[in-house]
Amino acid sequence: MSPITPFTERPIKNTIVLFDVDGTLTPARLTVSKEMLETLSELRKKVVIGFVGGSDLKKQVEQLGESVLNDFDYCFAENGLTAYRLAEEMASQSFIEWIGDEQYNKLVSFILHYIADLDIPKKRGTFVEFRNGMINVSPIGRNCTHAERCEFEKYDLERGIRRKFVADLKAAFPNLDLTYSIGGQISFDVFPTGWDKTYSLRHVKKEGFTTIHFFGDKTFEGGNDYEIYNHPDVTGHSVTCPEDTIKILKELFP
Repeated sequence: MSPITPFTERPIKNTIVLFDVDGTLTPARLTVSKEMLETLSELRKKVVIGFVGGSDLKKQVEQLGESVLNDFDYCFAENGLTAYRLAEEMASQSFIEWIGDEQYNKLVSFILHYIADLDIPKKRGTFVEFRNGMINVSPIGRNCTHAERCEFEKYDLERGIRRKFVADLKAAFPNLDLTYSIGGQISFDVFPTGWDKTYSLRHVKKEGFTTIHFFGDKTFEGGNDYEIYNHPDVTGHSVTCPEDTIKILKELFP
């Protein structure tokens, strides 16, 4: 691996470019393209780069490659609740410590009963995925195939399954200061309010960056890129696919 240029020696000073993963750097739950990796490698010669994904690091390694910790200056898994700077792990947060087992069990029991009663064409497995800083809830189940994932996404867009699920959870647990964030094709994340993707900014602000760009595809209200995309300290770029990301990057940083 080539030596990493120190942040202060990058040509475009005090600037960091952050990326969502699914739908921004890669197609949803698929692997990154050679063209994207080459584009990011060239970009890194000019500015500091990082990704901010909702999934755990294992899934991001599957999508972005085994060398992901070395290919990005910052790696923010679970919205930055698990974080790496130049491949060195930073401080993390725990959802279960925040919520406690009693409230957590009530929340998960409600979710599982709700999914059991859902009338949808397919149900597979792993409906609730426990992560360090959040839980991920999938009505169809994360074990579905890619074809089933695309089928559910279309079904959900037509019927608003996830949006209604989130609304019902908010009504059932008004006492819990939780945020419900729809992302990807089949699921939504549940985490303490304030632990959205803006959490990652706590890490980068310590570095003194004055310009922060963010690229994401779920920038609508309720989407998991919404908060960071609209943050006053961030210049947001809404994209529709990885090719869109590359196009805008080449315009911004020729």
